[in-house]
Amino acid sequence: MNKGTTLAQAYVFKATKRLRVLAVLLEEESYSDVVREAQELVELALKGLLREFGIDPPRQHDVGGLVVEYAHRLPSSVAPEAERLAAISRRLRKERELAFYGDVDFIPTLEYSEADGRQALADAEYVVAAVRRAVRV
Repeated sequence: MNKGTTLAQAYVFKATKRLRVLAVLLEEESYSDVVREAQELVELALKGLLREFGIDPPRQHDVGGLVVEYAHRLPSSVAPEAERLAAISRRLRKERELAFYGDVDFIPTLEYSEADGRQALADAEYVVAAVRRAVRV
């Protein structure tokens, strides 16, 4: 696998490699960490996708709206999936801080379940697979 000769490719390379980390965290029953890391991985992958097609993503955690907005600039291998990619990004973005920091009444290690971790991993795998159809690394 190419480590990336462009910033877009580098983002997708990093996102792809991080999938392995999610599997380890899931195996270790660190479900809140799977959710948090999945969000970061999805963010990287989608920013790589946008960059590949000439869109400079803003410094925000959820760029799914831009994927939908610019779906017409994406290849047919990924454009029809823009809404689903955006939905995954939005859902994981909502979980970002809680999964990592928790809150007084929300202990991440107690609140996130194996099902949550498996869903986050599946979503991350889906996003990376879709993005890799458009961005070759």
